[in-house]
Amino acid sequence: MAMHLSSFVSKVNGLTSSSAFPPVGAKTPRSKGHIIKTCNRSRVLAVLTPDAPQSKFEKAVTDEHTKMFCYQCEQTTDTVGCTTVGVCGKTPETAALQDLLVHALKGLGSWAHHARTAIDYEDSNIDYFINEAMFSTLTNVNFDESRFPDFLIQCHTYQEQLKAKLQEAGVSIESSSNHWGIVPDPVAWNIMEAVNNDASVTGLMEFGSKVGIVSRFEGSLQSPTVLGLAELVVYGLKGLCAYLHHAEVLGHRNDQCSAGVAKVLHFLTTPQSFDPEALLAMCMEVGELNVQVLQLLDTAHNERFGCPSPHSVSRVPVEGKCLLVSGHDLQDLESVLELTQDTGVNVYTHGEMLPAHSYPGLVKYPHLKGHYGGAWYQQKSDFARFPGAILMTSNCILEPLSVYRNNIFTTGAVGVGGVKHVKAGAFAPVVAAALELPGFPEQVFVDFSSASPGLEQLDSVNPLSPLTVGFGHQTVLGVSDQIIQAVNEGQLKHIFLIGGCDGSEPSRKYYSNMAKILPQDTITLTLGCAKFRLLGQDWGNLPGTDIPRLLDMGQCNDSYSAVVVAQALAKAFDTDVNGLPLSLDISWFEQKAVAVLLSLLHLGVRNIRLGPRMPAFLTPEATAILVEKFNIHPADIGSPEGDLNLMMTEV
Repeated sequence: MAMHLSSFVSKVNGLTSSSAFPPVGAKTPRSKGHIIKTCNRSRVLAVLTPDAPQSKFEKAVTDEHTKMFCYQCEQTTDTVGCTTVGVCGKTPETAALQDLLVHALKGLGSWAHHARTAIDYEDSNIDYFINEAMFSTLTNVNFDESRFPDFLIQCHTYQEQLKAKLQEAGVSIESSSNHWGIVPDPVAWNIMEAVNNDASVTGLMEFGSKVGIVSRFEGSLQSPTVLGLAELVVYGLKGLCAYLHHAEVLGHRNDQCSAGVAKVLHFLTTPQSFDPEALLAMCMEVGELNVQVLQLLDTAHNERFGCPSPHSVSRVPVEGKCLLVSGHDLQDLESVLELTQDTGVNVYTHGEMLPAHSYPGLVKYPHLKGHYGGAWYQQKSDFARFPGAILMTSNCILEPLSVYRNNIFTTGAVGVGGVKHVKAGAFAPVVAAALELPGFPEQVFVDFSSASPGLEQLDSVNPLSPLTVGFGHQTVLGVSDQIIQAVNEGQLKHIFLIGGCDGSEPSRKYYSNMAKILPQDTITLTLGCAKFRLLGQDWGNLPGTDIPRLLDMGQCNDSYSAVVVAQALAKAFDTDVNGLPLSLDISWFEQKAVAVLLSLLHLGVRNIRLGPRMPAFLTPEATAILVEKFNIHPADIGSPEGDLNLMMTEV
């Protein structure tokens, strides 16, 4: 990147604390001078709901050849659902076990909610388990069928423990199982009795088919709209639990957040979960809760590793033994760095670990040498070229190729059948593997110009040029006076947020094409792995200022930074977020992105562009509600120029 970091960073001394700005959820008066223009609702709905996808859904779930049904991620087959095997590689067996685990967690969460509200009893071990177990069901996290029986047995054990506590206190819980139809009531059932104490993969998998999307639709949720809204709550909660788990492994937990998770799971066991209005209200509650969780995670990162600041990150490997850390978990990276001190093993980050290079507590390790490769979906190509050990700490993992299968390890909630799994922090086997493998030679050249078949490469000027990271809310607010001045003097006309998830579909090139045509008098915030559509290009600075035109705010886990900055600028301009010259062009893929989207909607943010495709689980009726209330736009994948023109005139 061509930017004058020295002059920019020098002004970030005595960083402004986020406490000086309105708390999350606070509203400020809208300036009378700002007018929000709405889109053509009928045109939007025509784009959002082509070919009556609800009829395709009904056909898929009633087809006798359907072996599974999953539509929780953006890449789902035909924008309807995966019915034979997941596009991600998930088998019908894994899908059934994950459906069964989510169903069981609804019951456990309900008992935890009753224990809290009736006898003021809580167990942090149960809270931690719920979050980790939910995390394991996210897209591209755990494909290892052998891990799920342990989750389900533990879920049963904890549920029986809570039942006993309530019974000891003389509290009886009445089940409202009559609303479940043919699907077992998650509160009343006993999973071990249901499978005749056969907690094998085979025994559990057979029962799992009774609680999935198909059974729920055929049983009592015969409205695709209601079913989709219920899944919107579930998928948002999955993402929230993943974020909360990231905070918990750093020693930060929050009783209110844990109670909120239990409350949502309990809600999903009640008749109210069949009411569209109640489901929409719960979506907003999940969004509100997720803001608190993201704030907790932000605090956990900053207290443990220090506040992020701008750093230039090398992408050129150096000679020596090497170990690659991918995923999101910064504590796992720290553990690896501690274990590899004075061993001669150099450590590199991959994917969403890139922002780790902005934290003082991590860059202090001299053997953290740089970043290797691109976004998660390119891992088969990246990992095949990497001559060392690989540790996958969270989503997203793909089925490993044989060329590196023996060199990759999983940890935490992550799993792939036949791949070595190590407990968090117990990374000695990973380091040992790195010492045995050849490492990078003296003459290093890594060709990222071509990828594995089906993987689209990014549009960067130089795939090995340094990357600049570290523009979290502390850094950006530290120079907020410059941003405000640039707006007032007409140097800065618009701010874009282009971020979220990345993926292999050619349609995602829309985001890199959008970046290329943005006017010079605009700046762009980015976060999540969607940043790889933007990084490596020569953005330069906002003309007449020292402000870089591209500000990488971190991982998807760092979404809170964008909220803090937007609210602070809104306060400075005496408006709300919708009154700012700010446009959100969001790329979604999995359930963490769903949680962030619900947080934005809870905060009242309108005119969000969402792509490359709209969620398959939302029917035209559900989508119409979101369009009406929040003016959500589908990204016009074929015309980034058209979207740019609309965004520049919406405020």
